[in-house]
Amino acid sequence: MKTVLTSTGAGLDRREEIRRWDRDHLWHPFTQMQEYLADDPLVVVAAEGHYLIDDRGRRLFDATSVLWCNLLGHRVPEIDAAVSEQLGRLAHSTLLGATHPAAAELARRLVEIAPPGLNHVFFSDNGATAVEAALKIAFQYRLLTQGKEAVEKAAYLSLDNAYHGDTLGAAAVGGVELFHDIFKPILLPTLKVPSPYCYRCPIGKTRTDCSVDCADDVEQALAREGGRVCAVILEPGVQAAAGMLLLPDGYLTRVAAACRKHGALLILDEVATGFGRTGTLFACQREGVTPDLMCVAKGLTGGYLPVSATLATDAVYNVFLGRYEEDRHFFHGHTYTGNALGCAAALATLRLLADGAVVAAVSTKEQVLRDGLAPLASHRHVGEIRQAGLMCGVELVADRHTKAWFPRGDRVAYRICLSLRDRGIFMRPLGDVLVLMPPLSSTEDELRHLAASMGTAVREHLGA
Repeated sequence: MKTVLTSTGAGLDRREEIRRWDRDHLWHPFTQMQEYLADDPLVVVAAEGHYLIDDRGRRLFDATSVLWCNLLGHRVPEIDAAVSEQLGRLAHSTLLGATHPAAAELARRLVEIAPPGLNHVFFSDNGATAVEAALKIAFQYRLLTQGKEAVEKAAYLSLDNAYHGDTLGAAAVGGVELFHDIFKPILLPTLKVPSPYCYRCPIGKTRTDCSVDCADDVEQALAREGGRVCAVILEPGVQAAAGMLLLPDGYLTRVAAACRKHGALLILDEVATGFGRTGTLFACQREGVTPDLMCVAKGLTGGYLPVSATLATDAVYNVFLGRYEEDRHFFHGHTYTGNALGCAAALATLRLLADGAVVAAVSTKEQVLRDGLAPLASHRHVGEIRQAGLMCGVELVADRHTKAWFPRGDRVAYRICLSLRDRGIFMRPLGDVLVLMPPLSSTEDELRHLAASMGTAVREHLGA
């Protein structure tokens, strides 16, 4: 590792070799490669605490938790030890017709901490596959309870601006036009309702006259479809990839009631919001809602390894029980479902969260970050600052009064994020929304430095 960080001799040769291999062979996700290849890439070679370390030795505060999954920092001794210990026993074993202790224990722990009633756990690899499993479970549940004719007409209902992953089922219930429109010809048809984007309210309400009327759209859509909707899926509390859009208080409660009334399962995607990000262990707990199916990933393993889970109630799970020849079992799975090393990392992460102190501290840190960003709220190019716990988005606009966006080619937020690297901060925006999702274990001083540095960068790029 030390030779990679060296700026002369063999270290420099190795550094250039890595860059060449990256340019020649590596296709990066969500990245315009022509543009990427024209710039000098950030090459991360190590990490420590809340910092990434690049091949030039720079330490960069990890303000996006390596794509929202790192909860407690890098090289956490307890998680390192748990993975190492598990490696000494078993790296991987299938869950098809067998089990292993780490998977069984993790399933039990998830049931213990989840909203009451979610008693069954189906493991997969990442957020998208957890959602994919939930969608297929909902479809098969409808088939098993109502028959073939019912599923021929079945549909899913989701929100505009939604993001649930990039596999075909998950993309079908997504609603971010930039990500999903190109694939529409190969996606399942789904029903959409307007997202509660309060800053750009689709029904023309303001915060002063809003009574969560947007929740009526869900109720009306379910009523209009006459029982055709087999499941409603949404992210509770925050539509993360939409630019940290905050769902109004009470929205989730009203959607859950509408689902019960019209016989649709409720799927909650807690992939980004789970494990303390919003100040409660799961965002749905803020309104006391238990869904029929809940998807978790990202922070589950502390950001170490790809493990996700789809949790189900007894009412859903029991429908799949029967004699072998009835073919009621769930025909779905992955090679690395319930990987033992990932389960060990998850168990260690949950032990570190068990006393509640890390999650309880989020409310204080939320206020520290909020106070640090407050001076930006009146900036002429800041439309809105949205925050729930340590999930935060700062929406930049060309015109504060008309809420007009900057031309896409200007890439304003991206350039601000690039400049922050010179201040020791790594961030990645969503369009022209500056996204902050630092580790839950970030110190108050780190959060103040993050907010102050971002404010300085915005003013340098966009004026005072």
